[in-house]
Amino acid sequence: MVQKIILAAKGFCMGAADVVPGVSGGTMAFILGIYAQLINAIRSFDIVWLKHIFKLEFKPVFQRPHFGFLIPLVIGIFCALIFFTRVIPLPTLLHTYPELIYGLFFGLIVGSVIALLPETKKFDASALFFLSFGIALGWFIVNLVPVNTPDAAWFIFLSGMLAISAMLLPGISGSFILLILHKYNTVLNAIGHFNFTVLIPFALGALTGLIVFSRFLGWLLTRFYRATLLTIIGVLIGSLWIIWPFQERSYVTVHGKERLISSTPVLPDAWNETVIYTLFMMLIGVGLILIIYKLGKK
Repeated sequence: MVQKIILAAKGFCMGAADVVPGVSGGTMAFILGIYAQLINAIRSFDIVWLKHIFKLEFKPVFQRPHFGFLIPLVIGIFCALIFFTRVIPLPTLLHTYPELIYGLFFGLIVGSVIALLPETKKFDASALFFLSFGIALGWFIVNLVPVNTPDAAWFIFLSGMLAISAMLLPGISGSFILLILHKYNTVLNAIGHFNFTVLIPFALGALTGLIVFSRFLGWLLTRFYRATLLTIIGVLIGSLWIIWPFQERSYVTVHGKERLISSTPVLPDAWNETVIYTLFMMLIGVGLILIIYKLGKK
């Protein structure tokens, strides 16, 4: 029972991370020490499992996938999504207190980089290459400007597929992908208000992404673990460009709502309370990740 509660708590951490544009649930799973187990659990829903269903062999149907691992984890993720959309509305806080909230996000990502770097074992020319490639890739991804996109079911499905793929990959945030696709507010509002016309195609897309991408990612980590990890760390570093809390942000009004269309990092023009509080939030973010990483190791 205690183990289930711990798994649910880890799921809550993952869900909280994925609500945040720029912080990856996959990174959180890696730090918590459950990443490989998560990928294997998702991959256990395979052809063999489907054959048991068609043959009505119910015992292996419930034994083969890692339900004992996945169910409490999913419950924790779902609780986090509801909490950060209904109790503490992060999308609203991102707009009203951007420096403080992004300061926390910045610290979380810096902490993730610090925690993941020792996993690469050594730093040589090949490490520099893959790290640089990841930084360039991360910078390119986060500088994609959000554009107006359709609200049709097929695009919601595609958004779910891409977002869940990003969630699985440490370093790339599923929420940020939704921001790029202009569906972040749409999906979070749908979760908060149980809008099933959005949730159903999004969930089907997410399920498709889980099935396809988990196998590809498992193959990469099996064959090219160090190179993949270094690229992931590079993506994290590259994403700091857009997560830096002091930005010149431009918004446009679409259907009565303000949408972020561009963001350029700047240095604060004065030493004031906002800067002090932001730096404090950065330190909190770094500290939280390092504490979680140590607990995950234990």
